[in-house]
Amino acid sequence: MDKKIVEVKNLRKGYNEVTAVDNLSFEIYENEIFGMVGPNGAGKTTTIECVEGLRNKDSGEIKILGLNNPETDGDLKTKIGIQLQESSLPERIKVREAMEMFSSLYPRTIDWKDLLAKLNLTEKVNSYFRELSGGQKQRLFIALALINDPELLFLDELSTGLDPQARHTMWDLIRDIRNEGKTIFMTTHYMEEAERLCDRVAIIDRGKIVALDTPQNLVQSLGKEMRVIFSLENDFPLENFKKIEEVTEVEKIGDRIVVHGEGEEFVYRVISLLMSNKMKFREIKIEQPNLEDVFLALTGEKIRE
Repeated sequence: MDKKIVEVKNLRKGYNEVTAVDNLSFEIYENEIFGMVGPNGAGKTTTIECVEGLRNKDSGEIKILGLNNPETDGDLKTKIGIQLQESSLPERIKVREAMEMFSSLYPRTIDWKDLLAKLNLTEKVNSYFRELSGGQKQRLFIALALINDPELLFLDELSTGLDPQARHTMWDLIRDIRNEGKTIFMTTHYMEEAERLCDRVAIIDRGKIVALDTPQNLVQSLGKEMRVIFSLENDFPLENFKKIEEVTEVEKIGDRIVVHGEGEEFVYRVISLLMSNKMKFREIKIEQPNLEDVFLALTGEKIRE
């Protein structure tokens, strides 16, 4: 990663008394998937729209593909593709008509029929927009964003509203797009999505970047703490778990007990304690730290939907 595709320095944007983006700086390199994650209202969409040139910044510097003015540079519009957080088309426009219309807007485009084939939309070419499922609509908007064969693709909250199966299908699609040589800047409030897709992640909260690194490095920064989660069919004093040397915290959430700890013997000792006391446990699972844990550790609050 040595060629900078996006350079943002000291970006600020406010609305009346609210500072939505507060002095952000970051870089995106060629052929990486760069993710900006955080809760709704954290400033992700404002940031990405300033970088795209759809929203005027208050101050700071933005350079994309070597160009300095995303708000006004016409050449830039032919080199980027944008999928907005909220998009729509006329209900009675056909997929074919939408592709033809968007193709007419650019001096150079790729064959939209091949594009639909890659996105598994060929069978829907004569369908009206209103007849498409949520996942099909999202794939259509990605096709429209790719029709000019952009070097840089922006994806804002790509999988919001999709069911789990459609979300995983979308993730495979994004990986394929990157593998074709594209650079991707995406925002999401789904931590699993960022952890699965992104080469690097910026965690943003209340307009500030609170961490920026690879998902693996961010998770490793928490240490090696794990969680054993289970339900018990009878009462068992939580204090008993705290007697285990490797245990760092014990909490009860509803009917679930969560035991936090670290070390090679941690999980074994928790289960041994339950079995030696003839406790009947169910729905047991072991969790490693993830990006949401990183967010909680950095901000002290849960992801706000």
